[in-house]
Amino acid sequence: MLRSRSLAMRRLADVLLLALACLFAAPAISAAQAQATPTVLVTRVDGTITPVVADHLTEGLRTAERERHEAYVIEMDTPGGLLQSTREIVQDFLASEVPVVVHVAPPGARAASAGAYITMAAHIAAMAPGTHIGAGTPVTGQGEEASDKVVSDAAAFAVSIAEQRGRSARFAEDMVRKGTAVSDQEAVRTDVVDVVAPSRDTLLTELDGRRVVVGPADAEREVVMRTAGAQVAQHDLGFFGELRQMLASPELAFLFLSIGTLAVIYELASPGMGLGGVTGAILLVLGFVALSVLPFNAGGLLLLGLAAALFVAEVITPGVGIFAAGGTVSLVFAGVLLFRGELGVDPAVLWPTAVVVGGGALLAGRLAWRARRAPATTGHEGLLGREAVVRRADARTGTGQVLLEGAWWTVRGRDAPIAAGKRVRVVDLEGLDLIVEGADPEEGRYPEEEGGS
Repeated sequence: MLRSRSLAMRRLADVLLLALACLFAAPAISAAQAQATPTVLVTRVDGTITPVVADHLTEGLRTAERERHEAYVIEMDTPGGLLQSTREIVQDFLASEVPVVVHVAPPGARAASAGAYITMAAHIAAMAPGTHIGAGTPVTGQGEEASDKVVSDAAAFAVSIAEQRGRSARFAEDMVRKGTAVSDQEAVRTDVVDVVAPSRDTLLTELDGRRVVVGPADAEREVVMRTAGAQVAQHDLGFFGELRQMLASPELAFLFLSIGTLAVIYELASPGMGLGGVTGAILLVLGFVALSVLPFNAGGLLLLGLAAALFVAEVITPGVGIFAAGGTVSLVFAGVLLFRGELGVDPAVLWPTAVVVGGGALLAGRLAWRARRAPATTGHEGLLGREAVVRRADARTGTGQVLLEGAWWTVRGRDAPIAAGKRVRVVDLEGLDLIVEGADPEEGRYPEEEGGS
């Protein structure tokens, strides 16, 4: 009997242990299944290559490395952009720890100028049907062809990228010196790109199983890409990223600088409320940022300093709120320029903060303005016309004492002697004494009569 009971208890304990083991093993199995599903990080680049795009791609590359994605896929359609930003992107791609795939897409897209350098720097270069690549001759800010020195430097840069990735060095040099551009099919035939794929899914399936060498030159390693059926994680610019990209557009730089200069000239020619000067200062900073003359951080700090100066000006010289409004706008743009990438500030924080600070400066200015307009209440002159009750009187000297403005004053009657408890009005000054006369007892009481300060 005892043995049967003991055996039953052991079986029950085994069942409980098995249930607990299954309970704790379930999360591990789910995690293992999640890890078994490959993922790729995908971003989209449309428009000009600017410092904003360079920062965005660098951030995406770090995210792909940190989260161990199978590949970092950039779907691109660009007419070109700044050479310095392109160099930064290429340097990051050449040292990337994860495979970088550039897909010139959708059909009809292009990887012109700076886009061609970036595409060739990727581990895998792909194009959709109906796209083209090339025309990498550098130009000046006025759209003219750069000097021979700049062209030679760009050609050497393009050739070094091609040699590093095993692509056509001849095309790399011709696209810079001759402005050569080729279609997707020609690019595959001449070893400019690796594959033509009409869609992202087709591309990921085509790349599955490929071997690529990743990492910096002194720590290279070979990896096998597992991209078939991979889950896609999006890496977007976001609202502020799109706004920064718009502000960094060289096409807007001329507009910002022109309007900003005219606004400052107008303010100097006919000084007024300060609207022209404030608008001009903000636009000039944004124009220099758009031209890459000022880095984003420097432009943001300048706008932050301008915002602080405008808020102080609103308090010192309050008007119709121009300085407070200008400071608010400047503070918003400072936040947009300064906080980028992983330090990006949420719009739900930036907008209310700027409005609250601007409104606080406006309120402080109004309070200062009212304080300056209020009549003076200190000094002897400020006591003329004030009324009080005589608290003590000295019949021998004919003087008394009253409490005004939180201080005791000696008073002397002008036409009648002073008596304790009598209400008097200050009518004149004589040294440190107040000359008073009797006041109508029906007039209102002053706070000083209550003995308060």
